[in-house]
Amino acid sequence: MTMTELLVGTLTTPVGRPRYEGANIRTWIGFKHFMYLTEEAVLQYFRERGVGAETLYHTYGLGLEIVDHSVSLPATLGIDDEVTAVVEPGKPKPGHGAPFKLRLTVERDGETVTVLTGKIRVALVTLKDAPAGIQPVPAHLEPYTVPEVAALADAADHEPRTVADSELSAVLTPAGSNAFLWSWRIPYFYCHFSDRLQHSGYVRAMEEVVDRFLEDRGISIRTMLVERGWIPVVSRARVHMLADALMEETLHTVFTVQEILKDVMYTATFDTYVHRDGRLVHTATGSIMHGYAVSRGELAGSLAEFDDTTRAALLGDVR
Repeated sequence: MTMTELLVGTLTTPVGRPRYEGANIRTWIGFKHFMYLTEEAVLQYFRERGVGAETLYHTYGLGLEIVDHSVSLPATLGIDDEVTAVVEPGKPKPGHGAPFKLRLTVERDGETVTVLTGKIRVALVTLKDAPAGIQPVPAHLEPYTVPEVAALADAADHEPRTVADSELSAVLTPAGSNAFLWSWRIPYFYCHFSDRLQHSGYVRAMEEVVDRFLEDRGISIRTMLVERGWIPVVSRARVHMLADALMEETLHTVFTVQEILKDVMYTATFDTYVHRDGRLVHTATGSIMHGYAVSRGELAGSLAEFDDTTRAALLGDVR
């Protein structure tokens, strides 16, 4: 199939069922696997226009990169749900990649239920070690092609800054910030194109840093499940890439709770950095809205209301 335009036509496509891996609390699916399903839908959009990820790689030396992904989750998703995706191209801005709107639906009790609405932007990144014999990039793909993630227009405000290794902790978690720092080595199985951390790797990191933060504050997921019957709920999430993070680099991941909303949800920011050649490079930013659902008793199914202990743990000693 040959196309002369990329952002043309809406795609409605089945994306299967969520993976069993995502059913961590009873049979409900966690936010990470919602985002995986939208990723699959966008990949299919490109395949149906003759420029799937494999074709882009081997024919044009391009890496399909999801650089910005935001979702809102208005309903739950179960392990046996069959999911359909609607992918609608948006209006592109110069230097920002290819934008899409997405919706995931399931059939439940004879009705179509929307379980996700979201947006994704895709950039086509020129590979450093491109396969031999590649062809020139077609004109209809050129507007979305960049030499690296940091070349996107919305990454311009995140220039690297000189920071000594000994200053990293003080810079990333300044006094009074309520920030939590987790530093870890990027494994190859979180990467793609043989060299850099991919979108789904950042989504995994967001899920894990929340888990580590809650344990550090004395309100781990298991603690809240066993002692209170509270089930973690995510209603919104976003991951926005700003620069490449490379395989086996140390990714400094900062998680900061911002505010508590009506004592039932909290918002937090997610930022990642690498320290490269004496400079601190901001590789991604994001956000998450998190709360708990009550799983037992008279209030089962409702949102749990935070008490003083929970609020103090989330906000730390700085407020």
